[in-house]
Amino acid sequence: MVEGSMTQGAGQGPEVERTATLRDFRVPAYVHETGPYAHSTHPGDVAPPAEETYPEGYTPTQRDLPVINRGDTVQVTVDPTSVPAPQPATGPGPLYVVGDVHGYLDELVAALQEKGLIDSAGQWCAGTARLWFLGDFTDRGPDGIGVIDLVMRLSAEAAAAGGYCKALMGNHELLLLGAKRFGDTPVNSGAGTATFQAAWLLNGGQKTDMDRLQDHHLQWMARLDAVEEVDGHLLLHSDTTAYLDYGRSIEEVNDTVRETLTRNDADEVWDLFRKFTKRFSFRDEGGADAVRSLLDTYGGTRVVHGHSPIPYLLGEVGSEDGEDDTGPVVEGPHVYADGLAIAMDGGVTMAGKLLVQQLPLAM
Repeated sequence: MVEGSMTQGAGQGPEVERTATLRDFRVPAYVHETGPYAHSTHPGDVAPPAEETYPEGYTPTQRDLPVINRGDTVQVTVDPTSVPAPQPATGPGPLYVVGDVHGYLDELVAALQEKGLIDSAGQWCAGTARLWFLGDFTDRGPDGIGVIDLVMRLSAEAAAAGGYCKALMGNHELLLLGAKRFGDTPVNSGAGTATFQAAWLLNGGQKTDMDRLQDHHLQWMARLDAVEEVDGHLLLHSDTTAYLDYGRSIEEVNDTVRETLTRNDADEVWDLFRKFTKRFSFRDEGGADAVRSLLDTYGGTRVVHGHSPIPYLLGEVGSEDGEDDTGPVVEGPHVYADGLAIAMDGGVTMAGKLLVQQLPLAM
């Protein structure tokens, strides 16, 4: 695993307002290199601005992930060949979390096999283990629908074995749902006219995923929870305090998100997508307080999230001169914000690593 030097987050609690500071971002050259799937290119992670407070005229369809040049984080690596804990004689099995997958099915299968969660045939073999996906199954990579099919199948197989495999709602699930439901219907973006279709394409939407998307995939995505607390870990997709806008309890947040999707109003769903796309709330000064605002409200002792790639949190990518043509080195999760936050997006879309991690982390 990777442990930062408890770097504090950039965001703030719900009462604090900050002015967004944006810098010109050029996608590093390695982002466009051909990966293991030679027939497809995978653009780098595209996201809204770093700050919780948006500048006037902002829309999530902009390619404006800021450059992060941090000098106060330290990576500490451990043996990557660690094996899962033995099955307990009684009680729940070991807990695992999976970071952003973004259509990289082969990498996901390999990572799950390495942890002993699935066998060589891709079947669940972890008994009573508990597995949580933190969202963002599709877009950018070659087989998002294949990823969803795998997660749905493993959910049934794990339940039959006495364990479980569950998933959270990511912003890309909202984006794909919106693109399918609303297409080119104009929505109020706060900065003029936008559409889900345009935002989906800009953020790595794959035609092959849309062509294979079926009703049971849509129903499954629409029913995903947004937040859960497991063994003291508050699990969510995005490193943002925007969840506080949707309820003061985990149940209320999850109910509000599902009700919003059920009403099927394009502007409401767009606003939900926009808020779930916020990031970097736990980084820099005030970040630990932002994490505490979530923990105090929803419970747990640590937040575990995806969404913001660890290479950006560590400042390892984003050369403004475009001379950095090497991929980031990610060995495991990143612990920061006074040790209160665990980042799980290893940056698989930018030649990083798809992370599967057993919790709790050994500190």
